[in-house]
Amino acid sequence: MTSRPFVSHASTILDQVSTRAGSVQVWTSVQLLSVGFVAVLTAAASQLSFPLPFTPVPFTIQPMIVLIGAAALGARLGALSQILYLTLGVAGLPVFAFSPELPQGFARLLGPTGGYLMAFPVAAFATGWLAERGFDRRYGTSILAMAVGLSIIFLGGVAWLANGVGLTAALATGLYPFVIVDVIKIVAAGLVLPSAWKFLAHKGTP
Repeated sequence: MTSRPFVSHASTILDQVSTRAGSVQVWTSVQLLSVGFVAVLTAAASQLSFPLPFTPVPFTIQPMIVLIGAAALGARLGALSQILYLTLGVAGLPVFAFSPELPQGFARLLGPTGGYLMAFPVAAFATGWLAERGFDRRYGTSILAMAVGLSIIFLGGVAWLANGVGLTAALATGLYPFVIVDVIKIVAAGLVLPSAWKFLAHKGTP
């Protein structure tokens, strides 16, 4: 059995946990399963969406799942999990938030929330990249990593909306109603990864 190369200083939570794997094949399976798991969590989070009467953008906890998952998986795998999520949606599976106007499938990416969705892989890569450099190990820098990812999601979403309704209306419907609540969410999300690192250190994970 071929051993996986020893990781002396794991760069992500997934790397740290997967050092227990006994072979390259098992390690690769752990990675693939983790990517699929985060994609499924993102899809599940979309089902907990709440439409608002003054905006076509629903309230959802998806950004928090995207960013926590990316920090745990790292840049490449975090982005891959969101590409997988979008691929499942484009294929027509019911993984996008409910919309009375738009069906599931590729058309959703062309709708008012398309910019947010298409920004998920980019935001995941950015947050994962920062996590690989240790930003997820302390509360303050963990929040910063999450804030960078959230900013990318908002930038993508508002820019997409602005293309159709103008910047003022895009900000009024795609940013202002959500920013305070989403900042609170990333402050809470920022606790998750440092707490996970402390737990793993306490358990003596190699």
